[in-house]
Amino acid sequence: MRSRTSHTISSREVHAWALDWLLQAKLLKDHGWLCKAAVVWNLLLRAAARSISIAAACGDLSGSPCGQAIVNALEDGLPRTLPVLERRLNEALTAALPRRVLKRSWEVAIDWHLSPYYGEPHKSRNELYYGKPRQGTKKFHAYASACIVSHGVRYTLALTWVRRHESMVVVLRRLLTTMRQKGLKIKRVLLDRAFFNVPVAEFLQQENVPFLMPVMFRGRRPKKRRAATGLHAIKQQPAGWYRHTMKNRHKQVTVDVCVGYRRHRHRKDGKQVKQKLLFAAWRVHGSPKEIRDRYRRRFGIETSYRQMRQARIYTCTRNPRLRLLFVAIALILRNLWVWIHHTVLAENGGSDSPTLHLECLRFKRLLDWLVHEVVAALHDGSTPCVAFDP
Repeated sequence: MRSRTSHTISSREVHAWALDWLLQAKLLKDHGWLCKAAVVWNLLLRAAARSISIAAACGDLSGSPCGQAIVNALEDGLPRTLPVLERRLNEALTAALPRRVLKRSWEVAIDWHLSPYYGEPHKSRNELYYGKPRQGTKKFHAYASACIVSHGVRYTLALTWVRRHESMVVVLRRLLTTMRQKGLKIKRVLLDRAFFNVPVAEFLQQENVPFLMPVMFRGRRPKKRRAATGLHAIKQQPAGWYRHTMKNRHKQVTVDVCVGYRRHRHRKDGKQVKQKLLFAAWRVHGSPKEIRDRYRRRFGIETSYRQMRQARIYTCTRNPRLRLLFVAIALILRNLWVWIHHTVLAENGGSDSPTLHLECLRFKRLLDWLVHEVVAALHDGSTPCVAFDP
């Protein structure tokens, strides 16, 4: 029993919530008498919770089908078209959001996640994103996501797969459209420095979306004994706000540039270092210190990626639909973890600043609970073994 002063949740409840979120998305249908939708989702939950492959998740469970049967059920049951698949995955991400989240406007961070890939594309080279060398490859499966960065409400709101040659404006438009279709209100967006260019700034101004992002310096540095111009001249100014016009070959757009400072100790010698920071903004106000502290909240989306890697199914498949599904499952489990702390385990959960108790249920423990419930449902209690017959 729950009361206003104490809350108790069990592994059975957590598993029921996770399974219900996935079943309500209507992504899969029963694939024969053995691979029912609930069985397939249970095995995917076990693979995600242990960061193992589907075959490994099925190997030790006496009551589960083989890994290939699960893969066949996924390939046959998932929507064929990418827009339908993304729409249903995004519905699963936000289906259980509290109503008070939809009533308020939030600061949203948007970023890309690059997953290194070493194989060949499934059907077309457009499935892969090509970038600078990283971890021994130039090929990636790229995903973009939008996440609330307010303390205690860090839900992932939207997810999309980024194809080759897709511009940042196209990806931003898709994410903003997804959030607006759900009725989510955006106070401002916090972007990475890679988004600092004329098309992105012009698009956000046309969409009437306030933004904040670090300045990226491009081109050569000014030569000695020559006056600096543009952003290099603004960098030499004291802390404050300045106007800057960004230009490319065809267009130009005007933004505000905030100059601030950051003090930290050097990692090697321990000496205090004073670093100058420049942020480009539009319809965002505050002192340089407030702007710096506000942008620091953006790193909440980096935390979502770190936790996503803890619950991502290990795979070598070339099918981009399956890879997108595995990323979405990890983010859905993270949203479930945020939802539990926001609505069940928080003090003053209905207020704008709830008191969280993350020590009550760590994300790793939630994953362990899911594994326990799946094993209880699909294993007869016999001792796992391996038979070898030379």
